[in-house]
Amino acid sequence: MHQQHGRRRIAVVAGADVLQIHEHDVHRIQGGDPRQRRSTVEAIDWYARGRVVGVGEPRAVFRTAEPMLRTDDHHQADAWRAAQQVDVAATQPVHAGLIREQRDALAGDDMDRVRQQHLDPGSYLRTHAGRRTDGAGDHHEQRERMRAHRLLVVVAVLGCAGGQTVGRTARPVPRSSSPVPTVSVDSLLASLSVRQQVGQLVIPWLSGSYTALDDSLFQVAARWVDSLEVGGLIISVGSPFDIATKLNALQQRSRLPLLVSADLEWGAGMRVVGATAFPQIMAVGATGDPHDAYTIGAAAGVEGRAVGIHVNFAPDADVNNNPANPIINIRSFGEDPHTVSRLVAEYVRGLHEHGMLATLKHFPGHGDTQTDSHIGLPVITAGYARLDSLELVPFRAGIAAGADVVMSAHIAFPALTGSNDPGTLSAAVLTGLLRDSLRFTGLVATDALTMGAIVAKYGAGEATVRAFLAGSDLLLMPADPDSAVLAMTAAVAAGRVTPERLAQSVRRVLEIKRRLGLLERRTVPLDSILRVVGSKRFQDAANDVAVRSLTLVRDVGGRLHALRARARRLALIAYADEANSSVGLFLTDLLRQGGDTVEYFRLWPMSGTLSYDSARATIARAPATVFVANVRPISWKGNIALPDSLAQLITVTDTARPTVLVSLGSPYLLNQTPTVRSYVIAWSGVRASERAVALALLGRVPIGGHLPTRIPPDYPLGWGVIVPAAEP
Repeated sequence: MHQQHGRRRIAVVAGADVLQIHEHDVHRIQGGDPRQRRSTVEAIDWYARGRVVGVGEPRAVFRTAEPMLRTDDHHQADAWRAAQQVDVAATQPVHAGLIREQRDALAGDDMDRVRQQHLDPGSYLRTHAGRRTDGAGDHHEQRERMRAHRLLVVVAVLGCAGGQTVGRTARPVPRSSSPVPTVSVDSLLASLSVRQQVGQLVIPWLSGSYTALDDSLFQVAARWVDSLEVGGLIISVGSPFDIATKLNALQQRSRLPLLVSADLEWGAGMRVVGATAFPQIMAVGATGDPHDAYTIGAAAGVEGRAVGIHVNFAPDADVNNNPANPIINIRSFGEDPHTVSRLVAEYVRGLHEHGMLATLKHFPGHGDTQTDSHIGLPVITAGYARLDSLELVPFRAGIAAGADVVMSAHIAFPALTGSNDPGTLSAAVLTGLLRDSLRFTGLVATDALTMGAIVAKYGAGEATVRAFLAGSDLLLMPADPDSAVLAMTAAVAAGRVTPERLAQSVRRVLEIKRRLGLLERRTVPLDSILRVVGSKRFQDAANDVAVRSLTLVRDVGGRLHALRARARRLALIAYADEANSSVGLFLTDLLRQGGDTVEYFRLWPMSGTLSYDSARATIARAPATVFVANVRPISWKGNIALPDSLAQLITVTDTARPTVLVSLGSPYLLNQTPTVRSYVIAWSGVRASERAVALALLGRVPIGGHLPTRIPPDYPLGWGVIVPAAEP
């Protein structure tokens, strides 16, 4: 630290192998008030520690990545793999997610280029172009002269920073052969005030879409980081570069690294536009292949880490044993708890072996409800014996596989708790059942605290305190982050929350950040995104899962077989909610490319009489009709069903002409159209699923999936009509 003219000036840069301190004018760097005496700390590692998985590396993605878990985190492989305890920390640990220390012969020149380019995300954000600094020229020489005079090695820099303001600019430094000093979690924890500790537990929601640095929406997030000192963010939909640059900018501002999470249930494409979108995970239940679950986890891990996401709020470990459930449905692997367990464990393994933390949700089980917890409070009346034999089975398997986080359910379990309080606010559920009985030692996260089952009764601040007292560590998406921090801080001051209990949760958060390597490197190199996100390898894997998951439930009279026999003239009637504006269009294009003449018409949830009249006219002009319906769980909607008008149209059309009903989502549409004679389930509205349907209708692929859930009253678990591909 240097004292000059009454001001302290310090800037710390964490290089790949050494922490270095250089003098800078701290107030010029951060635009602070020169009258305030404060220090500025920068902790950015600008050097990739080895290789980044790329498109042209055939085996690299599915190899075991660097171990980010310690020796006490083991999992048991399934019987279809070699049955052995796997110690994921058995090799030399490297912490930075996608980054490897060992050179891979498959990487070739691509990795050399990644290793040699020193990308400055700060420059990218300032100029909207990725600036590379090659360590040459006058700037490099000046920096070397500064190093010669002012180099200090720091052992616990962040521990010395206290509550002081964080620097917001950074510059690359040359690689050094010195080791990176270990930052102690104990020293970090000791440096935090009560308010700062509380901030580490709060995880606000952040849009992933582009915003300028001076945009009001970005400034709100910047204030969360600067003032509330939140511990992390949950990122929503955006492009890969928008998400990565926004997260890099916020990581640079943050005193401690941010733990970034996202819902990537069916792959990074669920939130990252252009990343790989697999079918919904019930499709994996239909294939019955655990390797498909592993593959989705692997792809989500690689692509998510490439844009700066560390925690996947997946897999969904719920057993979908209630067909009327409006919010789980195809988000679950299925109805059989043992099958779900096997697939959950493989999904967790796929995430772990590719640098991503895994979450089990929604504890202790959200499958047997008929109420959307975003709207109201579901109640499950089953006792412990039923939960133990059904809902808890996949959670046990996921915990044994080493899952890092468990997310609570906003559901009341009166037989367990003796009250109608939601499980998120119940110590009997989160502490007694999860911690004590299931011996889970990782992070406990609330489901979104904006949900109606919580906010309507308790309010934003009180709900946060109650969730923490019940046993939560991460307070996800509070309705008002400021109120959450204030309420928690007040609860500590009033003695409702003890300092020891607060420190216990904060220590878990800091330890996770340390294990992820975020104390050494918190930003992502932007140039790796193009080689990783949406790569052909993952797209091919998604297409393969989609084809093998196709399930033919019924084909009375061989109508589907007849349609596959020749080029046809078809009416294609597509239905989806407003969020899926392109449903059926890709399918239509592929059928036309295959030789069919297809007339397309789109229906919406709000379609009225005139729209249905137009649909009937479209149907009348073609000798055969294909209905495709993307009915899926949607938060705040409260039901998952076809509109009655559409169900009636399907039924009437089926009596008059050859008709095939294709579900691009919920398997239960047959309950509303019980007389339809040909029914195919594709499980999802993503392009991979529409492609699979087109290939099946053209006769180019077999149909061989099996139901992972019953369709009452006629179709049992495991049902499926097997149809080979048509002969050329």
